[in-house]
Amino acid sequence: MAARLKKVKSILVSQPAPTNKNNPYADLAKKHKLKIDFRPFIHIEGADTKEFRLQKIDLKNIQGVIFTSRVAVNHFFRVCREVRFDVPSSMMYFCVSEAIAYYLQNHITYRKRKIFVGSGSVVSLISLMNKHKDASYLLPSSDVLKPSIPEALHSGSFNFTRAILYKTVCSNLSDLENVYYDVLVFFSPSGIKSLFENFPDFNQNETRIAAFGATTCKAAIDAGLNINIKAPEKNTPSMTMALENYIKISNKR
Repeated sequence: MAARLKKVKSILVSQPAPTNKNNPYADLAKKHKLKIDFRPFIHIEGADTKEFRLQKIDLKNIQGVIFTSRVAVNHFFRVCREVRFDVPSSMMYFCVSEAIAYYLQNHITYRKRKIFVGSGSVVSLISLMNKHKDASYLLPSSDVLKPSIPEALHSGSFNFTRAILYKTVCSNLSDLENVYYDVLVFFSPSGIKSLFENFPDFNQNETRIAAFGATTCKAAIDAGLNINIKAPEKNTPSMTMALENYIKISNKR
């Protein structure tokens, strides 16, 4: 326990650095005189045309597309271009959030299309999709997909096809082999997987592990890691808040 409460001087966040210099991590680093680095442990690779064709999906039979992320938007239109499919103006777009709906403007003339917006989840789209019950839907996704998404669509008895248009791939972290950080911060099971794919003999020792979300925590525990910092919790809804709470205790010692 004493080792786990050793002073924190350095943190590695397994995500891209924030684009805005004024962000909670920068504030945390300045306030507690920390070194905080960012390094994506995973990255996205698009499925190529051959991989898409092997899924035997006929885009001509699709009347609606369900978007759960901006990444899915990009890869749907990329694949359409690569297979020379001209997306009809009659296509319906069901977006789980306003941010994704607005992002569609990068690919289509927004005002001339049928766009439906949920409140943050696929479940929130169900009532909208029920008005087009007979439509054939496409769900563009990664090779890793939350089970709750297809489960919600199945429960509504919708005719949908999942299309794997991009993959979550472990990044090469070999340059970090001899670099030590007091805290490693993870946001997905894929990040945990990448850690051990890059460093099969990784031993936690005095390294503190911070994990965001239940599935990330489970992946860390299953990999034999001790989780020292968890988020979101009742009093720490963000990772930076959870880190700060921990540092307030550990850096007083």
